[in-house]
Amino acid sequence: MTKQHILSILKNKIKTIDNGDHAIHVVGPIKLPVDLDGETVTFQWYSWMRRDNHTNESVEELITELNAVHYAEFQQSSVLVYGDFEHEEEALIRMHSICHTGDIFGSQRCDCGFQLKQSMKMIIANGAGALFYLANHEGRGIGLFSKAMAYLLQEEGLDTVDANLELGFAEDARDYSEAISVLKLLRKAPVSIITNNPRKVEALRDAGMNILSRVPLWGEASVHNEKYLSTKVVRSGHFERKLALK
Repeated sequence: MTKQHILSILKNKIKTIDNGDHAIHVVGPIKLPVDLDGETVTFQWYSWMRRDNHTNESVEELITELNAVHYAEFQQSSVLVYGDFEHEEEALIRMHSICHTGDIFGSQRCDCGFQLKQSMKMIIANGAGALFYLANHEGRGIGLFSKAMAYLLQEEGLDTVDANLELGFAEDARDYSEAISVLKLLRKAPVSIITNNPRKVEALRDAGMNILSRVPLWGEASVHNEKYLSTKVVRSGHFERKLALK
């Protein structure tokens, strides 16, 4: 293929969100067949990347310097879209924070891996929805290396909140603004959100999103994550079971 042909293909798959002091480039949709418990389900996959001080950057400039910037050293977020997410009357979303240990290794110290797969199943059963996979949210926004140190403190008796605070971080440093910008690009109509976390609901509402309902999702409890799950409710204010959104 000629360079011009490559550019023409990619330009049609890249949209740019201008957020004032930064731009968010969204690439997709890309057909992504996913194996869920032995069944192949096709999602439409998008990935996005934030570029500070590059609001006037053209798609051609972005593509041309791909191999000059070491993007593999940085994390990029993405979203799996199922069904007619843009137009379907009822759509489910999940804002899922990356969890290297839970999502990839299947760690039972948390319920993240279970929630990831279960929310995908819930979106499929609903007929339309989107799972946002937020790459800069590891350890509630402190990063994988810092999360490893927090785990060491938890092994000495601290809960997840105090471990983060003792390392000098906020209790929860996650920011949902980029994901909400991408959500608004993909859908204008109201959504329902899969979460037990009131902060996610508040972030969406504060950004002007119309939230129809909150759909709870509790993970598998075990002796390995019992303290983690109770800390979410007692220290972080997560909704308890059967508590309706007000």
